[in-house]
Amino acid sequence: MKKAGIKLPVKPVVLFDGVCNLCNGVVQFVIKRDKTGQFLFSSLQSDAGQQILKYYNLPTKDFDSFVLIKNGELYTKSDAAILLYGSLGGVWSVFKIFKWIPKGIRDAVYAIIARNRYNWFGQKESCMVPTPELRARFLD
Repeated sequence: MKKAGIKLPVKPVVLFDGVCNLCNGVVQFVIKRDKTGQFLFSSLQSDAGQQILKYYNLPTKDFDSFVLIKNGELYTKSDAAILLYGSLGGVWSVFKIFKWIPKGIRDAVYAIIARNRYNWFGQKESCMVPTPELRARFLD
């Protein structure tokens, strides 16, 4: 799918904070359980991540949410988390139940975690570099 000078893949894309240990842990968790390879990934700090953020008029610095783009639709915060985990199938489909909690409450909890993620989980000096086996799952 080509939009405003950038080509978005057909597969769902997860944008994540590449220096956040929690975010990297989530990506590793999803990769291990995404047996069909339905998700692609890109750090928010990468050129591809920055282009996608700009296209959707999202901040390119100090961004406190990971992003899921699925079928051209943009999801952030708790909506992105619920859709991501719920899409893994099997037992992970139980995450869809959290949609019943009002968005304001879900996003407030998400904001507390996002605001404290570096203090609680730490951060890396630079973005993770995918292994050669995983390279095809990451956007350049």
